[in-house]
Amino acid sequence: MKGKTTRRNFLATSAALAMAPMASTLSSLAAPVPSPTANAENKMIWGLLLHLGQKMWGDSPNAYTPPIDHMTWKDSFWVEVTEKMASAGLNMVVIDIGEAIQYESHPEIATKGAWSIEKFRKDLDRMRKLGLEPIPKLNFSACHDLWLGEYARMVSTPKYYEVCADLIKEVVEIFDHPRFFHLGYDEETFWHQETFDYIVIRQGDLWKNDFLFFIDQCEKNQVRPWIWADYYWHHKDFFNWAPKSIVMSNWYYDAEFDLEKLGESEANYVQTFLDLDKAGFDQIPTGSNWSCDVNFGNLVDFCKANLSKERLLGYLQTNWHFEHVDPDQHILNSIKLEQDAMY
Repeated sequence: MKGKTTRRNFLATSAALAMAPMASTLSSLAAPVPSPTANAENKMIWGLLLHLGQKMWGDSPNAYTPPIDHMTWKDSFWVEVTEKMASAGLNMVVIDIGEAIQYESHPEIATKGAWSIEKFRKDLDRMRKLGLEPIPKLNFSACHDLWLGEYARMVSTPKYYEVCADLIKEVVEIFDHPRFFHLGYDEETFWHQETFDYIVIRQGDLWKNDFLFFIDQCEKNQVRPWIWADYYWHHKDFFNWAPKSIVMSNWYYDAEFDLEKLGESEANYVQTFLDLDKAGFDQIPTGSNWSCDVNFGNLVDFCKANLSKERLLGYLQTNWHFEHVDPDQHILNSIKLEQDAMY
């Protein structure tokens, strides 16, 4: 049913994921530079989500994608993408790190070819010099935490809390205390995991308490938590107790935004943008080119017409390129579409 269209559909196939990393490092491409300018908070955010890590969708050949056990980005293409983002006028890059760096606190998580912390820091400085504000993302949804390795099967245990707290603290330091920390936290349902070998779904007070644990870890490290807002789609009490400090990203990837023309499920997704605004949350609405090229422009038009300016921090583009025959061009196209929507 179209109303259940989610990232599951477009992650079901995984063509062209065998991009081998280049032997050269990024360290020669950049020199250390200052953190983002002081007026970054006053700018409308035009961001793009990039997955440096890939091990986040399923744990069996019958799941969304077979597990990835190595780095897939070519260094040269990573540089090309971020340079084209800056040239197009984008000003934020949200990096889903996952298993892609060699954490000092938990090196056992790193995949083959994972970047060293030194290499990663130098690349963050390179992006800042381009005018991009780097924001970290680690997805702690039990649906998308395969990157955690053995700890993905320890959810809600003392060891799990310890490891997750360590990682958040370390990543905040690596990013030199960024404005936001994206925690993911989407799609933790049976329906999204029904093909997994190992299914984890937190519900009720356990989901709430674990969620608040992650919010607390961000605030302890003086960084603002940012999440996907789809939990609200099926839990309408969420906005009654979720802290207003959280930045919410509702996501919707279809072309139509007219509530009167949408089916029940799609209308629920679009209505969430309005409900977030009414509830007083700051939000960064999120679109994508995975299903159509007109989504992002239509998203921006809808939000400009219907959301309060004081609570609309900006926009985030995603591409979910894994199913595409030419994923490189799909990513580059997502940048162009965002640029078109800006002017």
